[in-house]
Amino acid sequence: MSELTEVADVLARGDEARAVVRVLDRHGFGTVEPGQLLVASADGTLGGVLLRGALDDRAAALARDARRAPSVIEAHVAEDDAVAAGLACAGGATLLGHPLDAAPARALAQAFAAGVPAALVTRADGSASLAITGGDLDDVEGSLGFATVDAEAASRVRQLLRRGATVTERVTLEAGADVLVDLWVPVPTMVIVGPGAIADALIAQAGLLGWVAGRADTVAEADAAVAAFTDADVLVLLDHDPAFDAVLRTGLEGRGFLGALGSRRTQAARRERLLAAGVTEDRLARIHGPVGLDLGARTPAETAVSIVGEVLAVRSGRDPSALGVAAGPIGA
Repeated sequence: MSELTEVADVLARGDEARAVVRVLDRHGFGTVEPGQLLVASADGTLGGVLLRGALDDRAAALARDARRAPSVIEAHVAEDDAVAAGLACAGGATLLGHPLDAAPARALAQAFAAGVPAALVTRADGSASLAITGGDLDDVEGSLGFATVDAEAASRVRQLLRRGATVTERVTLEAGADVLVDLWVPVPTMVIVGPGAIADALIAQAGLLGWVAGRADTVAEADAAVAAFTDADVLVLLDHDPAFDAVLRTGLEGRGFLGALGSRRTQAARRERLLAAGVTEDRLARIHGPVGLDLGARTPAETAVSIVGEVLAVRSGRDPSALGVAAGPIGA
């Protein structure tokens, strides 16, 4: 989210506590980006945005009031106002405003500025918060009140990091705490190895998602890129040259989504080569190949959609199915 740069500036102001406003629950509005945050500094300066600004007045007032004490409000946006703000339809939201101590605020500001993963976990009544930051979310500032609750919250957030995507969730921890979790993950980088129409379509599809996409034409380029992968990053191997097996071996020692295009015969041959090179069956299971969902894709553009679709499904921990037959909230 581009607003996070502005949020980081406000969070970093001074040593006084500031307040944040977040979406605790919502219904309607259509698809809404997770990780939305409005912050008010000690002097009342605001940064960030909620629901495309459709609740600006109420959210701003809540942010300024929340510098003194936590508060929860219900807010509704009518159809015309929602559509004017760029939302799909009318809806309602439960907004949580709460103070944020200087230490976790600074930790979030530094993480946003550095482009590393960051999470803010807060009791649903706004009474306590902790920030968890760093590439592996190892750094914790603040507390939810008890060490056992803090540890469980940190473990839950680290599990969410494996999805490689920004997430907003309200969960009840095993310790009994009802918490709001916002996890911000840097924009994924997709490395495409191999030329052609599918590569072009993947770059276009990544652009629509706001991802960074680029090609690696040599083994050395691809190997260096994959060695630096985070959990959010994606390799799509289009080239069938056995020389690129080395890139997969590097990827299997690290992080990210590893996908390889090719027929089942190509996949089987690659698998045998990797086994012969000492790669274990468990590690081989991380390679998604033939990469993509079974959508009946025929064209390069359709193939790109199927590949990106599998990446999204894996990141969210979903087994893809039609929304019409799926159970549970849409977009949750």
